[in-house]
Amino acid sequence: MAHNADTEDLRRIGTRLAMLQYMAFAVFGALAASFCVLQVFQHAKYEEMAENNHQRTLPLRAPRGVVFDRDGKVLVENRHSFGISIVREHTRDLNRTIHLLSDVLGIDEASIRETVDRHRREPSYRPIPIVQDATLAQVAAVTARRLDFELPDVVVEPMPTRQYPEKMAAHLFGYVGEVSDAQLTDGEGLKSGDVVGQAGIEKIYNMALMGRDGARRVVVNSVGREIRTLEREEPVEGQRIQLTIDADVQKSVEDAFKATPFNGAAVILDPRDGGVLAFASLPAYDPNAFAAGIDRGTWAKLNSDSLRPLNDRAIQGTYSPGSTFKMAVGLAGLEEGVITPETTVHCGGGANFYGRYFKCWKRSGHGSVDLARAIEQSCDVYFYTVGNQLGVDKIHKWSTALGLGVKSGIDLPNEQQGLIPSTEWKRRRLNEKWYAGETISVAIGQGQVSVTPISLAVYAATLANGRSRVTPHLLKAIDEGRGWTPVTPPAPQPVVDISPEKMQAIRDGMWRVVNAAGTGGRARIEGKDVAGKTGTAQVISNAGRLAARTSRNLRDHGWFVFFAPRDNPTIAGVVFAEHGLHGGNAVRIARHVLDTYFAKQGGRPLPPPPTDLKLDMSDSLARSQPADE
Repeated sequence: MAHNADTEDLRRIGTRLAMLQYMAFAVFGALAASFCVLQVFQHAKYEEMAENNHQRTLPLRAPRGVVFDRDGKVLVENRHSFGISIVREHTRDLNRTIHLLSDVLGIDEASIRETVDRHRREPSYRPIPIVQDATLAQVAAVTARRLDFELPDVVVEPMPTRQYPEKMAAHLFGYVGEVSDAQLTDGEGLKSGDVVGQAGIEKIYNMALMGRDGARRVVVNSVGREIRTLEREEPVEGQRIQLTIDADVQKSVEDAFKATPFNGAAVILDPRDGGVLAFASLPAYDPNAFAAGIDRGTWAKLNSDSLRPLNDRAIQGTYSPGSTFKMAVGLAGLEEGVITPETTVHCGGGANFYGRYFKCWKRSGHGSVDLARAIEQSCDVYFYTVGNQLGVDKIHKWSTALGLGVKSGIDLPNEQQGLIPSTEWKRRRLNEKWYAGETISVAIGQGQVSVTPISLAVYAATLANGRSRVTPHLLKAIDEGRGWTPVTPPAPQPVVDISPEKMQAIRDGMWRVVNAAGTGGRARIEGKDVAGKTGTAQVISNAGRLAARTSRNLRDHGWFVFFAPRDNPTIAGVVFAEHGLHGGNAVRIARHVLDTYFAKQGGRPLPPPPTDLKLDMSDSLARSQPADE
């Protein structure tokens, strides 16, 4: 019995061992089959999946659209450069990368760390741009260390960079820079790291100029080296735009200013439709300094400069217009029936109003003058008298209708508004009544009156075309890839209801300023019938100027508004010479601009840049000539 039991136990053990063997063979067979499927039949699939664990998507920056002038000359373009970025997704030790990259690039480590911190909330696969316009030495240094596996998480990619080949019109073009947090929330589809317009037309037309970025999906090995490109989506260049700007006229403005010690502004328009032919504000800055990210030192220097080169004087500066305002007062007098072109006023060197004696610039007086001669000679007493009869509200009514004290609507950001005072303005602003005696200073463009150069350019254009207050604009045509498509100019403001005969009386007076015995004789061009008006605007009172005569910043401003030819004008504008002493100095600048414009119109060689404009640097208080001269 015992023997049978042992035999039965051995049989059971043998059966179990056999079953275990069969099970082991089955498991190993299944594993072998699985390995066969994975390694042979599905090799390509799983190889791709393995590679996907080492893929990178690298952005391909779209070049911004090229900008042309009205004749097809390139004003703003792009150049080839390289950007250096960190890809956090493939970083083993970010602190080490930052420290090493600082040494390699020669950049302050704190600056790199600040850039990285600013992008920490973004997806880790998105490269963080550290240098947007790397030097060849920086590119070579990073590339060498990537080959040595020191910086596998740093990439070097081609990147188009904005270039401004003509160093002019800086405030017009503006500049580009990395998108700010505020811009990211504007709902325009921008993403962190985008390079966008921050000022000028770069900002206003940013969405057209930006284009659409592409991408490159690559496979990298364990040390970050690219093995192959899986997919490439080419970037789409931004739209090309053509401006109304005439590069030759623009250059003539800046060349003329360079021949003077003055800063200032100039805006030149086509009075028929408001197209901007030239736009300058000086001093300026170099937009190229911003193209790849401006360094802190340069930015701080620009912001601390007492001459305020970042300030766009043409649309942001507000100044007293001086005697250039007199045409608005004269036209208001005509339209309100206060005067006729033949009305005369006697000027004996000054006049009493409300118990105060107001001087004319000419101490001996002008004698009896009518409207045309009053404009020609810039007689203060004549306009004191007309302004006093009108009152400030009627002056406000007609001045704003001509384009003063209101925004021009130009397609540039951050335009400021000037001021033409009124009784309502003073009541609302100061809670005080308007006193009639205040109107006397307003009548010659002093007192509370302030204007921007762009508004005076619109004013000149309105006087030129006779009744339409144009809206200045810069965009002429756009190319979306199918050739140039003209852009319809913005509609003018409501037509100013002015009698052509009365407007002609004003225009005749402006013609005499240049072509008779007026203060703008240096703008005279034979056969071109240039019409204009000079203006000298005090910065402080005469007593104050006498006490601080040596201060450059307290000298009078000089203005010249003009158009030509008188009866069929094709050009109009303003030149503002900041602390330029006299309107006559602004005339000298405008003369070179007009010479250039008419030479180009006539197909003649352009005049060379001026070297000596024969400026008048004497103080108007110390001489007997008109302050406008």
